[in-house]
Amino acid sequence: MRIPRKTPEVRVPRLVGLMAVDARETAEARGVLLAAPDRPDFDLTVVDYVVRQYPLPGSEVPRGTVVTVWFDLGEGEGGGGAGVREPRLPPPPSGGLHRELDPPHDPYALLR
Repeated sequence: MRIPRKTPEVRVPRLVGLMAVDARETAEARGVLLAAPDRPDFDLTVVDYVVRQYPLPGSEVPRGTVVTVWFDLGEGEGGGGAGVREPRLPPPPSGGLHRELDPPHDPYALLR
């Protein structure tokens, strides 16, 4: 039988994708505290989803460490949109793959 060592360190749970209320419960059960710099009313937040956290999930930290979570994506981290859609110039050359392949030869040329 393996007896786990007694340490004050805990592993940070994965909180990304959880609603605020579930993230608080999970953090409490694992022995870490939560802070949300983008939500001053974090204790009242219920249905917003966590999109980022620090420290990363699986990190070993002392019990009672504050894990910072964010509910909004930062500048340049996504947040929708499918990218740039204006046409790029110059356009790619026309012709596709047949321009790069040799023209097919007649396999029966010697027999004719």
